[in-house]
Order: sequence, then structure tokens, then C-alpha cells
Amino acid sequence: MLLATGAAALVPLLRSAEAPEKPRRLTIPEGWRAPQVYAAIDRELRLPAGSTKAAVPSAGLALPAEAKGNPEGFLFPATYPVTSKSTPATLLAYMVQTANRKLATKAVADGAKAHGMTPYQTATLASIIEAEAESLADRGKVARVVHNRLARSMPLQMDSTINYALNRNTVDTTLSETRIDSPFNTYERQGLPPTPIDSPGLEAMAAAVAPTPGDWLFFVTVKSGDTRFSATYEEHRKHVAEFNRIRAAAGAGPGSGAGGHDGEHAARAQAGSRAG
Repeated sequence: MLLATGAAALVPLLRSAEAPEKPRRLTIPEGWRAPQVYAAIDRELRLPAGSTKAAVPSAGLALPAEAKGNPEGFLFPATYPVTSKSTPATLLAYMVQTANRKLATKAVADGAKAHGMTPYQTATLASIIEAEAESLADRGKVARVVHNRLARSMPLQMDSTINYALNRNTVDTTLSETRIDSPFNTYERQGLPPTPIDSPGLEAMAAAVAPTPGDWLFFVTVKSGDTRFSATYEEHRKHVAEFNRIRAAAGAGPGSGAGGHDGEHAARAQAGSRAG
């Protein structure tokens, strides 16, 4: 009995000596929207769909007042450790804290201050850059287009914001869709959209506050790896015409709208209205 008792007493000690739990990894890619992040957390934690979204209001997230409790744009894209103790609230809080740290990086914070931008505005502009730019070099140029348009009180006319309003991702945006009644319709409304439209990474944040010097007001991704930036509408129309020729040769009729990484605003340019 003494031996048995002694062995039983050793069990807690043996358990405490066991190796610590090895965390799993949850990777959030750049450009994901909040619903995609919520779904990924639900899957990783094996929770019913909708559990993470439902946890947002009570998670106590350190969001700017401008966010009004909406974490869109502040679920920073990175790889996060997940353990048996992880919850939707702890993972969301980690992501928001990471976003706040990145926005407070000296280069980003100083650049934002120089442009008179709040961290929330920086995240919002960065989210557009994340959605629109195909390469690192293009990020700074897309940022410059946005800054140039804002400085001229021109609507941004970004298809990525239309996609966000319609909860989709596509390169085809029709003329009628640019007239939808939505606060994210940057064809009809001037200025930045009311919230970020995805989760931007640090490079997009840096580009937002340090745009490449230039006088561009328009851009179109003619084909993958070939985005053309223009200072005049006439030059832009030529690039859009080439985009339409390539699309037609691929079986998509000319005049198709374009947005995101694969093309920008062909329908509006062909119709004669201005497009960014």
C-alpha cells in the first residue's frame, strides 16, 4: 500500500514534467476580409460556423474609436500560435494588437502624421492598396493615385470597394454596379470608404503613408504583371483598350469591367467616364 500510495503521489509530478503543448499555427494571408478570418478561426478551433463573429462584441478588442467595434482592417495578416487554451477572443485580440503595433511602427506612424492621417485612415487606405496592387512596386504607385485623387477631390473609383460592397472578388464590374447605393461605392462618393476593406500587411501600410512620387491619376492591369499608370485620361484609355483586346482574345467580351489585381476600371473608361 505504501508503494502504491507513493506511485500515485508521483503522477502529478510526472505530468508537470511533461513537455509543454506544442502550438498549432493559424496563418492569415494578406488581403483577407474579416469574414474569412472568422471562418478560419472557427475551423482551427473546431467551433460551429459563426462562433468567432459572435464573439467580436464581447472580445474587448483594442480598436480605434473610428472603427465602431468593427475589426475589419485590424485582423493583421500573420501566422499565430494556437493552443488548447486559445479562444476566438484571444486570437482576435492578438491580431488587433499586432495591427496596432504595425501601425505604430515609426516609419508608418511618422508618414501618417506627415499626411495628416489617423491610424484608422492609414489602415483603410492600406486595405485598398492591398486589394488593388499586384506587386510591391505597384503598391507605392497605387497609393500615389489615391493621394492624388484625394488631393483633387476626385472620387477614388476603385472596383475593390465595389467588390467589398457586393461581398465578392472579381475583375468584372459593370457600369450599373458603379451606381449601387452603398457607402463603399467610391464612384459615387468622394473620399475613403467608411472602413477598411480587407486586412492589409505592413508593406501596404508603409506604401499608404509613403507613396511613390508621381502625377498618376489612373491605372489598369493590362495583364498579370503589367499594370499601367497614367497621368492623363487619354493615355489611360489606350491602356484600357489593350486590356479589352486581351480580354476579348481570351473569350471575355470587350468592355468588361476590371478591378483588383487583374485589371482596373475598363468599363468606365470605355464608357467615357473617369476611372482610377
